[in-house]
Amino acid sequence: MVYFVGAGTGAVDLITVRGARMLGQADVIIYAGSLVNPELLQYAKKGCEVYNSAKLTLEEVLEVMQKAEAEGKITVRLHTGEPSIYGAVREQMDELDKLGISYESCPGVSACFGAAAALNIEYTLPEISQSFIITRMEGKTKVPDKESIEGFAAHQVSMAIYLSTGMLKELSARLVAGGYRRETPAALVYKATWPEEEAYICTVETLYDTAEEHGITKTALVLVGEVITHQNYKKSRLYAADFSTEFRQEKEE
Repeated sequence: MVYFVGAGTGAVDLITVRGARMLGQADVIIYAGSLVNPELLQYAKKGCEVYNSAKLTLEEVLEVMQKAEAEGKITVRLHTGEPSIYGAVREQMDELDKLGISYESCPGVSACFGAAAALNIEYTLPEISQSFIITRMEGKTKVPDKESIEGFAAHQVSMAIYLSTGMLKELSARLVAGGYRRETPAALVYKATWPEEEAYICTVETLYDTAEEHGITKTALVLVGEVITHQNYKKSRLYAADFSTEFRQEKEE
């Protein structure tokens, strides 16, 4: 059996209880060593075989899984954050299907939520933004034309942009071309929830300068939207005195 487990944003105690339990039960752990906090391996039991997938090809990862399965062992594939977001898990699952190896997924906390916690922000403020876009700039992995930064920027909603720290000048230009004002609030969050976390509020126009000033070149998330400075939003109707719910009747003045 193979378990795909989300490691969370970085802090050791932000893996889920289920994920930590699965690590403790594993006979084999294959972890994404380039981004997963290695301290999470403290949950592994004595004698567990540990492999760093940063040094392996897809084929080599699958060989480890297949060997473990043949020996009746439990494998945990430990991925960064939440595996369903830029986790490259589907290609592994498809190969496991071909091999007849069963697998399950355990969710994790993605970096965009760690970044929100770092800044104490809410992505969905009433009358500011009720939608949240997760996207990335095109790099080695192509991005479909219909998912351009400009196209998403036109919606003027909250955005989290992954895997794009090395392209901030282009990113700013494309965000502005899509409709964001140059002074639209933005943030750069480096290694959210790790001990070395850094978080800076800036603007769309000053993203590159902020990264340069603080020496940030990778492992950072870009946030964009008016929610970052949380001005001019309306309070939620959910807790309004004149609003009835299944659990509470409106209160007459």
